[in-house]
Amino acid sequence: MSSIPKIVILGAGYGGILTAQRLQKELNYNEADVTLVNRHDYHYITTHLHMPAAGTDTIEHARVPISKLIDEFKIDLVKSSVKEIRLQDRKIILEDGTLSYDYLIIGLGGEPETFGIPGMLDHAMTIRSINSVRLIREHIEYQFAMYKNDNKRNRIRFVVGGAGFSGVEFVAELADRIPQLCKEFDVNPKHVHIYNVEAAPSALPGFDPELVEHAMNVLKKKGVTFKIGVPIKQCLPDGVIVGEGEKLDAATVVWTGGIRGNSLLEQAGLEVMRGRVKVDDYLRAPGHEHVYVIGDNSLVFNAEGRPYPPTAQIAMQQGVNCAKNVVASIRKKQPQPFVFTSKGTVASLGKGEAIGIVGGKKYKGWKAAQLKKLVDLRYLFIIGGIPLVLKKGRFFG
Repeated sequence: MSSIPKIVILGAGYGGILTAQRLQKELNYNEADVTLVNRHDYHYITTHLHMPAAGTDTIEHARVPISKLIDEFKIDLVKSSVKEIRLQDRKIILEDGTLSYDYLIIGLGGEPETFGIPGMLDHAMTIRSINSVRLIREHIEYQFAMYKNDNKRNRIRFVVGGAGFSGVEFVAELADRIPQLCKEFDVNPKHVHIYNVEAAPSALPGFDPELVEHAMNVLKKKGVTFKIGVPIKQCLPDGVIVGEGEKLDAATVVWTGGIRGNSLLEQAGLEVMRGRVKVDDYLRAPGHEHVYVIGDNSLVFNAEGRPYPPTAQIAMQQGVNCAKNVVASIRKKQPQPFVFTSKGTVASLGKGEAIGIVGGKKYKGWKAAQLKKLVDLRYLFIIGGIPLVLKKGRFFG
């Protein structure tokens, strides 16, 4: 029986890919067997999905073959779905087999959090994968085509639930796409309505108020109607009920209002809060020193005792720290506590517009849009170097 420890990484999102790449770099030959499990043979850039969803960019810009990101002589890629995590047996049950592990890294990504709103899971679409994005884009185009046949106004009415980063970025791209769709399908732009509904008292909750105001003004000029401080009470096949019973007719409802952790963690017997595991200082699941939890599946608190929002940059930093700690454990060395360092936040507002805070400074408009491009290019460079930047990078538009 092999004495080489088996490391299994579940999920090739931001955290999983960075963990795999760092393990590949840090481990010596034959020091451990590393297996990366992912449902698809590609890694997709979640923060880019709002663009192909609206149809303002191609899906190809949002995904990268995993074989281009890892050395398959050092890491075994298994394309499969995880069905069960058996912590007591140290086994992962896949749809087509079983894996055993000595070290487990869980980075399976999140699931939509609908807060129990009736009908949301049944009737709304979500921006959460390449396939869901393809569906949204085709659905929007289909509604425009059908409107020319039956003249039903709700076909060209769109409701986006949630005005956090995902909602605002998608609304911005959709507003940019509408004029092109109107021209293509010969539809009067005045008949198209985009609603962005947010239960919190502000769009982009927790963000700088001055920048939030700028963002809302930009999007209002693009034709977006905001309903802020108004919760969605129910999602129907033909729209939503908001606030005190107002009906917003729409054939398209896209829900961006929240993400929870993966249900497989709770099913495995781990203690969770909204599907997330409150990890220890070294990103380990409490009571399981060989199980690490990263990305959307983990809960990490700041100095004030508030949880960090699950962002790409925290997942990436967790991936690097996690790999170092697994290697330290194998070598019987001291692990390093995870400390998140914010590199700033930038939100896209469509073509040539964005808002952001980087290095304590506020940016808006064209400058912020260029910063957003730099953030995207930096990530491509981190995971794939200059060749990936040149292949997938967006330098214009």
